[in-house]
Amino acid sequence: MATSSSTPRRRRARGEGLAEVKLDLHPLQNRWVLWFFKSDRGRAWQDNLHQVTMVDTVEDFWSHIQLASKLSPGCDYALFKDGIQPMWEDSRNQQGGRWLVSLAKQQRHCELDRLWLETLLCLIGDSFEEHSREVCGAVINIRPKGDKIAVWTSDAENQASVLRIGQVYKERLGLSMKTIIGYQAHTDTASKSNSLAKNKFVV
Repeated sequence: MATSSSTPRRRRARGEGLAEVKLDLHPLQNRWVLWFFKSDRGRAWQDNLHQVTMVDTVEDFWSHIQLASKLSPGCDYALFKDGIQPMWEDSRNQQGGRWLVSLAKQQRHCELDRLWLETLLCLIGDSFEEHSREVCGAVINIRPKGDKIAVWTSDAENQASVLRIGQVYKERLGLSMKTIIGYQAHTDTASKSNSLAKNKFVV
């Protein structure tokens, strides 16, 4: 008799515990999708892009983020708001652009992971205040000659928002006043090689 009567209580306790765990999660302001790209010239570009997971809580974020320095050359990570794909062709990106941080190969093992993590924290923490609505996501490119980190925004002509995002981003990365980062419109980058694209704004 004692055994059978105690079983329901144990089940209720377990259920209550699960509910408490769910309540303890910390929701993000936006839902984000983590993407992975691995270059394969034998396949279409879109076929090399894979959705890894979706995160909408702080706990989800920390359980899925990997070190960028562990990526092989030719690979990318991207974190974008749900509903926006990390490509120029997406309607939310077509009229936008990116703040670009270029890193020397030597920085891969001393600065890359810190800068990428700080970039992601800027995104999920809405660090750009009211201008965060202009942010689409961020991409990190690992390449043999050097790596790049970029924050993408939706409207390259919204000068006030673009500049404020750039100023906050540069400050959060801890870059010196002498370090210049540039903003490039996707329309310019798409029609030229990255090295020829002109900076629309700088901070």
